Amino acid sequence: MTMLRVPLLMIGLLLCSQSFATTPQQEKMTVCNADATAKSLKGDERKMFMSNCLKTEPAVPDIKTLTPQQQKMKTCNADATTKLLKGDERKAFMSDCLRNK
Repeated sequence: MTMLRVPLLMIGLLLCSQSFATTPQQEKMTVCNADATAKSLKGDERKMFMSNCLKTEPAVPDIKTLTPQQQKMKTCNADATTKLLKGDERKAFMSDCLRNK
């Protein structure tokens, strides 16, 4: 009987740990709350600040840089498009282009 309790306990702990993960909204709430506390806001001022803070969109992330493979794919795709290749010709061109570069 005790052999059965250990796996059940482990499964229970595993399931409980997943519920503790924070969502982006919860993280945003934490940041806005910390900012409001740092500014010593109270009452209606705090409510307005929190409302505005939670409504604002997050900052635009940095433009993602392409990996060398992605850059190669982009270049070959652009070349195939300028040559107006379609179907099997395009597939063959892309295959050769990606191997040779």
